[in-house]
Amino acid sequence: MPLERLVAIMRRLRDPEHGCEWDREQSFATIAPYTIEEAYEVADAIARDDMDALAEELGDLQLQVVFHSQMASEAGQFTLEDVLERICDKLERRHPHIFGDACHSPGWEELKATERKKSPDDSALAGIALALPALERAAKLQRRAARVGFDWPDASGPRAKIDEELAELDAETEHQRKLEELGDLLFAVVNLARHLNIEPEAALREANAKFERRFRAIERSPGFEGMSLDDKEALWVQAKKTQADSNA
Repeated sequence: MPLERLVAIMRRLRDPEHGCEWDREQSFATIAPYTIEEAYEVADAIARDDMDALAEELGDLQLQVVFHSQMASEAGQFTLEDVLERICDKLERRHPHIFGDACHSPGWEELKATERKKSPDDSALAGIALALPALERAAKLQRRAARVGFDWPDASGPRAKIDEELAELDAETEHQRKLEELGDLLFAVVNLARHLNIEPEAALREANAKFERRFRAIERSPGFEGMSLDDKEALWVQAKKTQADSNA
């Protein structure tokens, strides 16, 4: 089986005497950034609708699971079999209408909330990963708080909060305070996006893609680097109009 082959390869790479020096030196902390990177590369392949790349990136992501599991096994903490058993148990537990006697699903979030109540940390905010992208984590924090009634009734609240945070940012002169106020502003923008049923990560990805398309278009203009800012802005406005017309 390919999975068994991958496990054997990873075990060999981590062998104290005959393994790879780089692989032997790694720890959970040093591998974690690669795990996150591989997840993003999976998402990128999906966004590009590149199925060949997706198959390869999913393999890279699977390697991360095996790598972490091998290190844990060496330390006597858990094995890959434990990892697979836990996810199987969780899926069956969260689908009682499929694998149990329930007539219908109580809802994914309701099931997760019930599980959180059994945890030592029973906060409504428990279990939101610190390593999530900041915009996504902000949205999750806000959604969890909203479920227990801590939320504005409509979009006018977060919209007014944006104006308030902008004013506070403008009033600050010290760098650390500006950093804090800018964070508050971004948090308020995420809140507005949530009330508008817009995923902030998706909105920012679209803005990034739009900026890249337009900048790539204008930077090809002869003498671009030496142009004045006004001339570059004029090119930008033209690129914006051209691309809008082409999408019409």
